[in-house]
Parts: sequence; structure tokens; C-alpha cells
Amino acid sequence: MILPSTQNRLLFLRRILSASRPAPSSASVRAFRPPLARSYTSMAAAEFGTPAGGGVAPKLLFRQLFEKESSTYTYLLADVGHPDRPALLIDPVDRTVDRDLSLTKDLGLKLIYALNTHCHADHVTGTGLIKASYTLLALYVANIFFTKMPTVKSIISKESGAKADLFVEAGDRVYIGNLFLEVRATPGHTVGCVTYVTGDERDQPQPRMAFTGDALLIRGCGRTDFQGGSSSQLYHSVHSQIFTLPKDTLLYPAHDYKGFTVTTVEEETTCNPRLSKDEGTFTNIMENLNLPYPKMIDVAVPANMVCGLQDPPLSAI
Repeated sequence: MILPSTQNRLLFLRRILSASRPAPSSASVRAFRPPLARSYTSMAAAEFGTPAGGGVAPKLLFRQLFEKESSTYTYLLADVGHPDRPALLIDPVDRTVDRDLSLTKDLGLKLIYALNTHCHADHVTGTGLIKASYTLLALYVANIFFTKMPTVKSIISKESGAKADLFVEAGDRVYIGNLFLEVRATPGHTVGCVTYVTGDERDQPQPRMAFTGDALLIRGCGRTDFQGGSSSQLYHSVHSQIFTLPKDTLLYPAHDYKGFTVTTVEEETTCNPRLSKDEGTFTNIMENLNLPYPKMIDVAVPANMVCGLQDPPLSAI
């Protein structure tokens, strides 16, 4: 008997998955909407996942997790007010995936998304390992083969040029239950940096939270001398997309090297030794840092350009 072509098998598999998959409840589809009323984008916005509705306000569960080798913060967010307890991870690291997934399981969460703020140069993203750990087994009945389909979706900005399941742009929203993150483009450290910000609606967590990646650090910022970085662009990104948030907005960076965990817009606009200066002074500071060549960049960037995304394996039995 001749086995069907890979293309036909994939088409059949998609039909099986579509027929057997329940209607989306917390976050499983991408739906295009009219442009959001945000001053920072004129592009049509997309929504990833669907709000649960029903008048139930989101109940945020939040954890800040640390990876010591690269001093990277990973963030776990979930809407535990939703019956599915949907969750996402921001900037997971390959070395600490087991810890992150164990915590997710202990808390009874349903992991939906693994997000990156940018294509990192100092560590390998954990999205690939996460996707491999969350898979859906599907069977092809006629010739009996199986394949594992990831049930967690990886997300990164379209401008990064990296691979992922879903690509975000300025103005997009990523939903988990009734909780959502807005996407703000904050290039300058790299061309594809984005900041994820909790919503400003009344039912969203207050004060607001912004996950700034390497664009803005506590009393600092990411370097601008590689991966298409630009000091001028970073300055304008931070001042127009982050410093315009409410003063009490909590800012959570992708790294900290001095033991700090969180800051605010008000603190950084007055206390950041680089970004509180005028643009000319900031540019001069950045161009004279004389930083060493990043030790992980030749390993991390090529790995992160595929963002952990692999073609689903097809295995005949």
C-alpha cells in the first residue's frame, strides 16, 4: 500500500484537529479587529486569543523568575479568575524550562503562550523546549502514523525576523482569559524589540505593568551596538512608548545585574542615569560604553532566530 504524501497527511491531520478541538475559550485563535485607539500606532491591530467575556473580571497571578547565568527574568502571568486558568510566559530561558513548567503545573495553570520581547543575544530562549513539552498526539487512521503538535504557541515581533508561531506588531493584543497584554514597539536595542503592557481598562490589573525586555532596564538600558541597534531609536522608543505610561506603572525588565526586581515610570524618568538625559547626552553615553563582545551571541542569536519553532515530526508506524 502506498502511503499518502506528507502534504496530504498534514491536510488530513488538520481536519482531525479541527474536528476534535473544542471551541476556543481562553486563548487559542487569532482574530483581526479594527485598529485600536492608541496614539502609538496607525496600523490595523490584531488580537491573539479571545476574551472570555461573561462579565468576569480577570484575576492576575504573577510570578517573577530569575535565571542566574544570564541574569534573565522570566515572567509568568495567568488569569486565575477564568475556569481554564490560562497562562503565558515572557522571555523563558532554556536552562530553567523545567522549573517554569513545574511551577505552572503546581499552580494548576494551562500554559497557552511563550513570548519573547526580542531575539536575545545572551541566552537561548526556552520556547522550543516548552513547545516540545506541550504537545497534542494525533493519529492518521488509514496508515496509522502519529505526530506531536505543539499546543503552546511561541510569539515574537514580526520585525525581529525570527521564526515563531505568531508574530506581533505595535497595537496588537495577546489575551489569556480576560487578561490581555498590549504590544508596543520599542526598537533600539535590537530592531525587533517590543514591550508588553497590561491593559488600561477598568477591569485590568492596576497599577499597570510593562515588560520592557532590554529596551529599559532598572537605572539603565540595553546596549545598542549590535543586532541593528540604534541609540537614537532606543531613546525615542523609551520616551514615547514607556515614559508616556502612567507614573505608577510597574516596569519589569528582562535583566538585572544588581539584585533589583522592579521599578516605575516615575523612578526611571528622574533616576535613570542614561535615559533621564537629553538625546544628545544619551547618544554620547551609549557610543562610549566600550563594552566587550557578548560571550553568548554567536550561539544565542542563531538559536533564537528560529525561536524554538520546529516543523512537527511525522513518524510512520
